[in-house]
Amino acid sequence: MAGAHEHEHVHAPAPAAPWPVEIRLKRSARVLEVTFDDGNHVRLGAEYLRVESPSAEVQGHGPGQKKVPAGKRNVAIVDVQPVGNYAVRLVFDDGHSTGIYGWGYLAELAREHDRRWESYLDALAAAGQTRG
Repeated sequence: MAGAHEHEHVHAPAPAAPWPVEIRLKRSARVLEVTFDDGNHVRLGAEYLRVESPSAEVQGHGPGQKKVPAGKRNVAIVDVQPVGNYAVRLVFDDGHSTGIYGWGYLAELAREHDRRWESYLDALAAAGQTRG
């Protein structure tokens, strides 16, 4: 069976997302500090993390179904729970605890903070809602 393996392909692994080397909850500041293995150190506010939760409750179940949680200005993170070696579950004081934040998603939230925050504020205003 000469040539039986001619069509095998070797795929290079996808570039790995930055990996957090430290995650620290600053309760009094309502901030999650994340230091990535690429040296990037970010501070993500609890309100931002809550309104950008990857949960179906916030993101919906398909394109165009994202919710705009209002009144979250004073929300706090009460617990950070490891999920395997790939994510954390954030527990908020408003009872929300279904979002699992993978390392790639945390890096994306940091990278796209300004654009996502503006988009959130615009969506709140369009809905006649406030941060609370």
